[in-house]
Amino acid sequence: MAQLTTNVEGPERIISATGGAWLLFDIVSNRKVNFLQTLTGAYLLLRGITGYCLIYDRLGKVSAHQRPENINIRTSLSVNRPRNQVYAFWRRLENLPEFMQHIKSVEVIDEKTSRWTAAPEKGIGKLTWKSEIVKDDPGSILSWRSLPGSAVDHAGKVTFQDDGETATLVTIVISYQAPMGIVGEKAARLLTPVFRRMIHDDIRNFKMYMETGALIRQS
Repeated sequence: MAQLTTNVEGPERIISATGGAWLLFDIVSNRKVNFLQTLTGAYLLLRGITGYCLIYDRLGKVSAHQRPENINIRTSLSVNRPRNQVYAFWRRLENLPEFMQHIKSVEVIDEKTSRWTAAPEKGIGKLTWKSEIVKDDPGSILSWRSLPGSAVDHAGKVTFQDDGETATLVTIVISYQAPMGIVGEKAARLLTPVFRRMIHDDIRNFKMYMETGALIRQS
């Protein structure tokens, strides 16, 4: 039996395994067989476990020339607290793991740069990357992007708007690029509803904390 050559690096293997596990779990939990989703999930899981990518092998480890499109997720929610108070809590990045389910820590390095650590799924591993703030309009807008070479290639923006006299409309836009070229893009589009629910759940946790003062602790 021929030995498979490892041609997928650490962070990409973690993302592949996580994506594959999510897709297969979604099939099992919903009890609906989707051939494309099953095939993609199995391929990504195998890719992550073995570190071998058939497409990379066929291309001599060179990814496809076509550049994958960004995957964009947008969600918003009203928080019953004044806008400046809501912004101030979010701007203190160390607070984010309190309500973001898969973010384990955010270490502020300087005024613009921070180091993020996430654990997508138990037993699969951790991802660490650096981000920089690219726009900070106090009380209105906070946007960021991952630094070159990061395990997660993404950008995001949070806007804060008055919603009546005492509430704030918080809107988040996340844009990320699949780490596996065109094949990864197709898988990422299948995973987008999962990520969208995750982000929306984080915002609901944020709303709960801001309105009740209860800390959302991760198990």
